[in-house]
Amino acid sequence: MKDIIHNLRKQPEHVRKNILHILTIGFGVILVLLWVYSLGTNLTNGDTQAKIGQDVKPFAALKDNIVGGYNSLSDPSTDSNSDANLRAQENSL
Repeated sequence: MKDIIHNLRKQPEHVRKNILHILTIGFGVILVLLWVYSLGTNLTNGDTQAKIGQDVKPFAALKDNIVGGYNSLSDPSTDSNSDANLRAQENSL
């Protein structure tokens, strides 16, 4: 190991910087691969699937509210119907 370090110190600065960049990119790729692997194993867990389903419910309600608001702006004749739908959604939460 001392020989490798000693050999690196003898190299010109631009060569040492190239080695540094290659090693940094290599370790970054390894970290990303480990993260993707652990993410895949965590997402296949049944408990995680149930928790994700519960976490997504508020976003589904938000999406419904946004779609209802857009529909009421584009078609004002259904405004009373969309208000009733929004009240029903609020009461269900």
